[in-house]
Amino acid sequence: MGWDDLAQANEETRRAWDENAAFWDERMGEGNDFVEVLTWPPTERMLALEPGERVLDIACGNGLTSRRMAAMGAEVVATDFSEEMIAHARRRTTGHEDRLRFEVLDATDEEALLALGEGQFDAALCAMALFDMAEIDPLLRSLRRLLRPGGRFVFSVIHPCFNNAHMAQMAEMEDREGEIVTVYSIKIYGYMTPSVARGAAIPGQPKAQLYFHRPLQVLLGAGFRAGFVLDDLEERSFPPDHPQGRSPLAWGGNYSEIPPVLVARLRQAT
Repeated sequence: MGWDDLAQANEETRRAWDENAAFWDERMGEGNDFVEVLTWPPTERMLALEPGERVLDIACGNGLTSRRMAAMGAEVVATDFSEEMIAHARRRTTGHEDRLRFEVLDATDEEALLALGEGQFDAALCAMALFDMAEIDPLLRSLRRLLRPGGRFVFSVIHPCFNNAHMAQMAEMEDREGEIVTVYSIKIYGYMTPSVARGAAIPGQPKAQLYFHRPLQVLLGAGFRAGFVLDDLEERSFPPDHPQGRSPLAWGGNYSEIPPVLVARLRQAT
C-alpha cells in the first residue's frame, strides 16, 4: 500500500483499532512500562498543566492519559476515531466525569476537528498515535486554530530514527581485552522515505495495524508548516537495570543507550 491510498489506509486503521480495542484495553489498562518510564514523565513535564486549563486529547485510546490529566485538574475533551476504543474509555472512567468528555472523532478530518471550536484549548496531547495516522497535516493545521495564543501541543511517538518497521535489533559478541561481552545494537534502513507497514503494537493482538513511518523532517515539518515552533524535545530510553521482559532483544535495559520513543512540544510561532 502506498501513500496515495490515504482513504483506504485510514479506514483499515479504524477497523484494526475497533477489532483490537478490547485486547488493547485489557493489556494496557492504566499504563505499562512504556507509559510509566518512557512517555508519561516528559509528557507531564511538557504539558505543565494548571488546574482549570482546557486540554484536547487526540487519539486517546482507552483514555488513560485523559484520566490522568483530568485528575490534575484539567478540563479534557478526549477523542478517538475508534468507536470501540471510546466505549472502553467511557467504561473505564468512573471519576472526573465533570471534567472529562469523550467523543468519536477522526483526527485526519480537518472540518470535524475545527468543529470543536477555535481558540478553545490551552494545550493538546497526542500520545503514541501520530504514527497510526495516514495524514497528520490536517491535524497540525487544525491545532494551530484550536489552541489559544501561546498554546502548546505535546506528542509522543515511537522514535522514527531507532524504532520503526525498517529496523532489526541485534546482539553481537565482542572480545574486549580478553573479556567476551554482548553488545546490543540496532540496524536501520529505509529511514529517509515515508512508508507504511503492518505490525503489532502488543504481541497477540487480534489484527495487525498500520504504522506510518515519517522521518523527523516530515514529522516536525508538518508542525512548522502549520505555524508551530519546536521548543522542547526529549528522547527516552530504559535505564540499564530495567527488566528485559519477554526477550533479551526486547526494549529494556540492554538498549539503555538507544531511545525507543521521542516526546516533543510544539508552540504557536509568534
